[in-house]
Amino acid sequence: MMQRVSPRFLYFFSLYGNETLNRLEHTPKLTIAALNGHAVGGGLEMALACDVRVAKEDGGKIGLPEVNLGVLPGLGGTQRLAKAIGKHRAIELMGKGETFSFDRAKELGLVNEIFPAETFWDDVVLYAKQFCPPHKAAKTVGLIKRAVQSGAEATHDVGQALERELQQQLFESRDAREGIAAFNERRMPEFSGR
Repeated sequence: MMQRVSPRFLYFFSLYGNETLNRLEHTPKLTIAALNGHAVGGGLEMALACDVRVAKEDGGKIGLPEVNLGVLPGLGGTQRLAKAIGKHRAIELMGKGETFSFDRAKELGLVNEIFPAETFWDDVVLYAKQFCPPHKAAKTVGLIKRAVQSGAEATHDVGQALERELQQQLFESRDAREGIAAFNERRMPEFSGR
């Protein structure tokens, strides 16, 4: 496709990809990328826009090898990888264009967990459930995500102001009342997502 279309088309393709992945990154829901095969190029860029990445043991390779095509990761990969692992390491990995194992990705902080191949999907579902009611207050998880995402793009003072505003919203929620009551009553909370 890249050989058949104009550079102008590819510019707008990248713009559309940027906008789509920005929406994924800023959605108020926690997103989990379950890597069940190679996450290379655009696949890794999509996974980097997710909040958490889990991988299947020996399930594939990961990397941004676009330099080997004479182009750069154009869907936000240069920005998200640098924020995830630091700019010097990101420049090295993208400049070399290598792909590497999920184990190496975990060492670098690109993958949160690696699950055995034989139980991968069951493990992914179980992992995801720990962020949902009744175990956790879903609105709180979403607002933690918002505070971190927006705060990382702002000054410290602005990030703290956002945090206070989001905290106020949570103090008005049923789940906050339940969580505080459960703590005081020395019992496990039963969150409802409200």
